[in-house]
Amino acid sequence: MTLRHYAIFIAVCKKQSMTAAAKDLHMTQPSISQAIRELEDHFNVLLFERLRRRLYITPAGQRLLNFAKQIIELNQRAERTMNGDNYLYPIRLGASLTIGETLLVNTLQQIKNTLPAQPIISEIHNTEVLQNKLLDGSLDIALVEGDITSPYLKKIPFTDDELVPAFSSSLWNPNNPSITLEELCQFPLFLREKGSGTRNLFEQIIRKEQINYHVIGIYNNSESIKNAVMAGLGATVISRRLIENEIKDGRILSPKLENVRLSRIFTIVYHQHKFISPALQTIIQIAHTLK
Repeated sequence: MTLRHYAIFIAVCKKQSMTAAAKDLHMTQPSISQAIRELEDHFNVLLFERLRRRLYITPAGQRLLNFAKQIIELNQRAERTMNGDNYLYPIRLGASLTIGETLLVNTLQQIKNTLPAQPIISEIHNTEVLQNKLLDGSLDIALVEGDITSPYLKKIPFTDDELVPAFSSSLWNPNNPSITLEELCQFPLFLREKGSGTRNLFEQIIRKEQINYHVIGIYNNSESIKNAVMAGLGATVISRRLIENEIKDGRILSPKLENVRLSRIFTIVYHQHKFISPALQTIIQIAHTLK
């Protein structure tokens, strides 16, 4: 099998059509079909189900796709590194929202101090988006707060975190130091979007306890949620890291949650077949120092 086979396979997966892939690659459709057939014959598997003129990738095809993307990416890096003049390939670092707002800048500063010549491209997304980007090779590594479900991704814990209730003084009596989960869910809630690690952890506990709740706002950033809470429009559950300053100056109240702890682990995540360069290993080591 050649790099050409893998590039064709990736294009067909992206387009779900051999005709569309042929157009993108400026090839004939029979040449595309032959390359896919050679891949299937070589591995003795069916890579696509062909239904109603559309292609649907099989489980075997999905496994091969993960390898193919890593193979193509590693080849591109080798070409650019070997042909360049001391070329440093940018490391693409992702972070989920809570980590992005509390730990990412410190991480980037430490990377700059330790690897001053290493280019870094950073992105902030929710856990679901980060997982997809790690799988398709558009990120090298990510710092993630939510659950990673793909068996193709390696997870290394580096620190812990806790979600806590948050209110304004107009909604919660500051003389009351604790609240039950049932009481919390009686308030209108502002929550993160689907795919967020914060949202997923909260909903897991709620489903387990079989408690009803009412969401009046779904936001993809913590600042908007905090502003809504401080305005007295509703309550939320949020990482304690994100509201430490507001708790100190009294703008947000955070009573202790009784009989349940919304704790989680932040993890370093990368593809299990990722080539770990010395620079990437250094970034992993830096992440382990974060608190």
